[in-house]
Amino acid sequence: MALNSTLTASFDAFRSDRRMMGWNTPEDYMSYVHPYWKTFEAPNPFLHYTLGFFYIIFMFCALMGNGVVIWIFTSCKSLRTPSNMLVVNLAILDFIMMMKTPIFIMNSYNEGPIWGKLGCDVFALLGSYNGIGSAMNNAAIAYDRHRTIARPLDGKLTRKQVTLMIVAIWAWATPFSILPFFGIWGRFVPEGFLTTCTFDYMTEDSSTRFFVGTIFFYSYIIPLALLIFYYSKIVQSVGDHEKTLRDQAKKMNVTSLRSNRDQNEKSAEVRIAKVAIALATLFVVAWTPYAFVALTAAFGNRSVLTPLMSMIPACCCKGVACINPWVYAINHPRYRMELQKKMPWFCVHEPVPSDDSSLASATTEMSGVAKETSS
Repeated sequence: MALNSTLTASFDAFRSDRRMMGWNTPEDYMSYVHPYWKTFEAPNPFLHYTLGFFYIIFMFCALMGNGVVIWIFTSCKSLRTPSNMLVVNLAILDFIMMMKTPIFIMNSYNEGPIWGKLGCDVFALLGSYNGIGSAMNNAAIAYDRHRTIARPLDGKLTRKQVTLMIVAIWAWATPFSILPFFGIWGRFVPEGFLTTCTFDYMTEDSSTRFFVGTIFFYSYIIPLALLIFYYSKIVQSVGDHEKTLRDQAKKMNVTSLRSNRDQNEKSAEVRIAKVAIALATLFVVAWTPYAFVALTAAFGNRSVLTPLMSMIPACCCKGVACINPWVYAINHPRYRMELQKKMPWFCVHEPVPSDDSSLASATTEMSGVAKETSS
């Protein structure tokens, strides 16, 4: 009996010492934390420190990678094409998102928010511009690839057209970034471990649910539909063209109707299209978890959501921002050559083109229809 009493007393003491979520959060800031998160125990400090460590790695890799992309594509004359302006804009969006990571890192090692509501709003604002902007930027790249490969007679996009597209991308991201920032419609609030912030998807009212549904359609469904449409058209066009060439070659009793130059140019186009498709796939990987968490909280069974689960989407986004720049290095021939020239210690080994291919490439560039454009 004495032993049982001692164990019971120890257990009660342990329970009384438990820290609940928000234990070190200022009272004025706690008013923005949804009551649902307050029902969970505070995570083990080890989880905070681990996430902080991973975010340091994310920040270093993404800032360096996207910085190199911006530098290479803007400093190399042959890469300063209208289409590649979309590549640079995507890198800038990823770069901006990673600029907010110091806020999270300091919050993690503090085991709670440091900068209050302003820090929360700035953190979420940068993330919103990146998420919505990169979605439409990927759709714009898909349109550029579709126009180049599936509709070559229409001609390439001009610098003025691409500039207008970039302005439209930032304008597209502005409403659902500015409205919650100023609390006009929706708002930015802490989530998960209370060390990150995003738009409010937890409040149970019709306005919040309508906001969540609208932003899901606006920033996820529309860009995804455009990506699927344009890339399906590219695949269909390439397949139809190849079939036509094979049938014609068969009638003429020859192996192929393509010259070596045509084959090289088409190969470059296909490689660049693969890069764009890879970027689109990474967009889906990055933002689908966020869509799942937000829709589940607003319209589904939110009891399945835990603070740790809500942190997974943020890690996916940061991880993809690290991977995006290296997709260019893997599959973009001219980018690889410039990277090899400017940063040989990167150990990129792109074969030097032959004289014939170099002459063909120079002729193509002078005619204004360079085949190796965007990513």
